[in-house]
Amino acid sequence: MVTELPERDAEGYLIEPGDWSEDIARALAQEENIELSDDHWDTLRFMRDYFDEHQVIADARFVIKHLAERVGKDAQKKLFELYPYGYVKQACKIAGMRRPRAWSTG
Repeated sequence: MVTELPERDAEGYLIEPGDWSEDIARALAQEENIELSDDHWDTLRFMRDYFDEHQVIADARFVIKHLAERVGKDAQKKLFELYPYGYVKQACKIAGMRRPRAWSTG
């Protein structure tokens, strides 16, 4: 089944985070050549829940702290193994966030 992607900006980030779904995440991950694992889904769902609660994108530090509950002290390393081109470039995009303008691409 082909998922039709909602409107995105020039860099591929969703214009409206509310348009996100897990099917959209799968399609965006495929574009990034990422096969979503349980750890990916855990981080993506945490990011979505954080956004729903706070209406801002979770800082990578919060995602690392959350991931540490699963993988321990190597959580930062694990985050960058999951998203090798960076938290903003891949995790935020796959989670359906708008491109954070004030952050680096790391």
